[in-house]
Amino acid sequence: MSKFDEIMKRSGYSRATVSRVINRSPHVSDEARRIITEIMNELDYIPNRNAVSLSTGQTKQIGIVTAMIDELSLTFINQFMDTAMDYGFQTIVYMSRSDKQIELQAFEDLRSKRVDGLLIVTCVNDPGELKTYLQYGPMVSWQRMGNDEIPSIAMDQAQGYRLALEHLVSKGYTRIANVFGRSNSLNTKSRREAYETFMTSQGLPVWREAYQYSVFTSSDGETALRRMANGGELPQAVLCSNDYAAIGIMSEARRHNIHVPDQLAIVGFDDIELSRVLELTTIHNPIAEQAKQAFYHLWRVLGNEEHKATSLAYRLIERATT
Repeated sequence: MSKFDEIMKRSGYSRATVSRVINRSPHVSDEARRIITEIMNELDYIPNRNAVSLSTGQTKQIGIVTAMIDELSLTFINQFMDTAMDYGFQTIVYMSRSDKQIELQAFEDLRSKRVDGLLIVTCVNDPGELKTYLQYGPMVSWQRMGNDEIPSIAMDQAQGYRLALEHLVSKGYTRIANVFGRSNSLNTKSRREAYETFMTSQGLPVWREAYQYSVFTSSDGETALRRMANGGELPQAVLCSNDYAAIGIMSEARRHNIHVPDQLAIVGFDDIELSRVLELTTIHNPIAEQAKQAFYHLWRVLGNEEHKATSLAYRLIERATT
């Protein structure tokens, strides 16, 4: 008698139920999972993953495509991995270092069935070219792709940016500078349009000459404020690409004896843990919830099960910097 048959005999459960436990399917009762797992451990049963893959048509692996891993993307990736594990999937991270050919290996692995699906955190290849791989398996993106072919769970950051603008203007700040991320990204374009539209609607000046780009890290933020301080008129407030850039601006402001928020109000974006510690006003970005939705989008195909989408929204978190 094979060990598999012995597990069925001892547990009293069907072949299908034992298979679900082995494949880490969520569609098993806690009691059945406990009993079958205990017997598997007693028998030192180790499933043949190649056989499992052949029988199910799945590798139980999902590829994660990213140009690099920073503090922000790590939060998203960790939550995605954790959710995937709850459903019996492992993950493989394909970090391209912004090399198009290296990045394509992940999509080739989807084509050759080495992974069951792909999560795109950031990509450098043209989305129009990548969409051809959809015929080989499901894909979902956290990056805004600019088309409807590759599904994206990204939120429009203009919504959060407007919340920050409304807050600053309500406080009396009207000379507002902006430090952005990548100049050509859809998020930067959305933020810039939100700023220009809002300021124009309020009859306030649009300060385009104060735009700064490629401000990602705290050291970038320090450099950005030095440019502002050396450029003549200091803004009353600055909206930042993320919390790390805002923290850098806070740090440099102290060195220049610029008092926050009396002389300079600062608003970050994302609401990382450090923003709470440093009392930084910011926009809460529901990153973990987006990661869960990304997995559920893949699970719709891989598990043939629909999860009701949760409505997500940005929130202003007012703290000491405004």
